[in-house]
Amino acid sequence: MDRFDIVVVGAGVAGCMAACKAAELGSKVCFIDRKSRSKIGEKVCGDAISKSHFDQLKISYPSGEELACRIKGILVYSPDLGAVYNVRGEGFIVNRLLFGQRLLNRALNAGALLYDNTAAVEPIIEENSMKGVKVRDLAKDEIIEVHGKVTIDASGFHSLLRRKLPPEWHVESNVAGQDVVLCYREIRELKDELKDPNYCKIYLNQAVAPSGYIWVFPKGGTKVNIGLGVQKKEGFVNPKTQLYKCILSQPTYASSKLEHGGGGEVSARKPIDPLVANGLMFVGDAACQANPLHGGGIGPAMVAGLLAAETAVKVLEIGDFSQKSLWPYNLKFMNSVGAKHVGLDVFRIFLQRTSDEDLNYGMRRLMITESDLLKVGAGEDLRLNVTEKVGRAIRGSRKIRLLLRLKNTATIMRKLRDIYNEYPSSPEKHVEWKKQESLIYEKALKV
Repeated sequence: MDRFDIVVVGAGVAGCMAACKAAELGSKVCFIDRKSRSKIGEKVCGDAISKSHFDQLKISYPSGEELACRIKGILVYSPDLGAVYNVRGEGFIVNRLLFGQRLLNRALNAGALLYDNTAAVEPIIEENSMKGVKVRDLAKDEIIEVHGKVTIDASGFHSLLRRKLPPEWHVESNVAGQDVVLCYREIRELKDELKDPNYCKIYLNQAVAPSGYIWVFPKGGTKVNIGLGVQKKEGFVNPKTQLYKCILSQPTYASSKLEHGGGGEVSARKPIDPLVANGLMFVGDAACQANPLHGGGIGPAMVAGLLAAETAVKVLEIGDFSQKSLWPYNLKFMNSVGAKHVGLDVFRIFLQRTSDEDLNYGMRRLMITESDLLKVGAGEDLRLNVTEKVGRAIRGSRKIRLLLRLKNTATIMRKLRDIYNEYPSSPEKHVEWKKQESLIYEKALKV
């Protein structure tokens, strides 16, 4: 039996950030990952991170081999390609393995102990509180217990721990299919360099990627990260099949060479709520903290890992590991990232229920503008002034229902943002708050 102050399950970006910060603040920390040390950081994803997250977390920008290329923004294309929005924002495309290794080494250098080739199999619950995890040493095929005063679950979207908690803890154990995007992507080498090599490109197309999108992200030189995601609902199409049938069959990719392919599931929803229980905190994909609109999760996961570690270290000082004591992490995340993501989730639902015809029409006539997308992406309210309303109504007179849906969506986004800014300061007030939040959120499902 091994004992620590803080046990972090998962050595992804959220787990490494949490382990590093907690160790830097003087706690005895271990972190666990089923991968071998040299493989930690490998993950199928878009590999894009906003510059703002590095600035916020005071982490040095990627450089050398870790940096694939710099990004100036995102180009969003309508289904018929007749309209394109340039949503500006600086960022980086990273070598995912090398970036993950950098975060891993930061945690190790800070004093955290790594259990690699080790998989969490069951929570240790005593006296109605999380006391650590039972893990399997994959090399020796034996079970050991790792005890901690606080456990941080950073084990990913398919968190085993989250699904094995007592029902009376009221932790969201499963994610509905409608809130999941199935993705498949490949890293390919093209014959020629991409046009606009410093922009990530997103293509909206319900016929090709139902309730999802196609992406083409640069990887530096002639390499690209190209993929397709679809909503995991009844009768969903295979994203790999769609990518090959509709995208890779195009002349641009005819002579490209496959370097690596893979897929997985990504949460497309607001964060699980609450993010804490007795002795337990959730961060990263285990908490569904990826951006609901485009699935980018690296930045929010790092922020969550930092906030969780800071809170965990503070409760160690007072010796109270209850949900109430851990609540400040919950409050800080929901007031900031959570408030932003719930609005993006509502906008995601709007887009998923909008036909290609309406998307083409609305984007061509600027019923949704580049400025709107920038505001939404930044988590701001989508406020339409009177002049804009009149102008858009005229331009969209043949699609007045689309305009009304957009206005209703903007109203719901604003109300939810307001209510998240009043997130309860303690768990005692959460039940009543949740009732109010749910009443507003349910309206988004009917727009």
